[in-house]
Amino acid sequence: MNGERNNRFAGLGAALRTLTIFPWPGKGGDLAASLPWFPVVGLLFGSILYGVATVLSRLPVPFWPEGIAAVLLVLEIILTRGLHLDGLADWADSIGAFSDREKRLAIMKDHSIGAFGMLALFADLLFKWVAFDRLLSSGSMIWLIPIFVLSRGFMVELMTTLPSARAGEGMAGPFVREKSEARRFAALVLGLLIVLPFGPVGLALFMIAWLLIGLFRIRCRDQFGGITGDLLGTSNEMVMLALLTIIAFSGARIMACTGWCWILK
Repeated sequence: MNGERNNRFAGLGAALRTLTIFPWPGKGGDLAASLPWFPVVGLLFGSILYGVATVLSRLPVPFWPEGIAAVLLVLEIILTRGLHLDGLADWADSIGAFSDREKRLAIMKDHSIGAFGMLALFADLLFKWVAFDRLLSSGSMIWLIPIFVLSRGFMVELMTTLPSARAGEGMAGPFVREKSEARRFAALVLGLLIVLPFGPVGLALFMIAWLLIGLFRIRCRDQFGGITGDLLGTSNEMVMLALLTIIAFSGARIMACTGWCWILK
């Protein structure tokens, strides 16, 4: 019984070591067992940024949403080691090449960043900063929690439904080799349970994220023959930006539709 419990928490430790800078006792661990914990790590991320935003917003100084948004953006980069941004830049460079599959994979493996990668990074960071500013100004930062949960959790959908594009090599390889439907289902259920308290809008975000991942999965399969660590990072950024767009565009009105009680009014 204790061994089974330790294995579960070993999966959490592996998820934290993979997705964050947070330390965890031990090394390595069962990477495949970490998959159900990805939404939980997203919950941790979203809660940290929401907490920091709340504290900074209540300081006895004039409210400066643009500055707080910049702090949150830098904090996210630090906590993730820029892992997903690196993947996005590599993916953008590979797509910009308009070459065959092997050439695209080779470009993504190259550590240097080209013009397409730099443009993708600039657009991603600029948009996040604007979206964070909008959420702060409209008092809807609580929605960062489901957004982070879904952007991390739906990476599992790609890892469990696609082969490794590099025949088991690379960052995605260890996750893909021991994938299972049970772990895929656990990640989906955990993500759904976490966003459920946010009401119908939370459920809508869940379905939108699922649709986006489904479309991106087709692209990964056709253009790369599977999944890589860079493509996983790209999927995280794509889902996050899409959901941020929806919530930021709604402004303060989204808070009137948060939870379930408003339906009964």
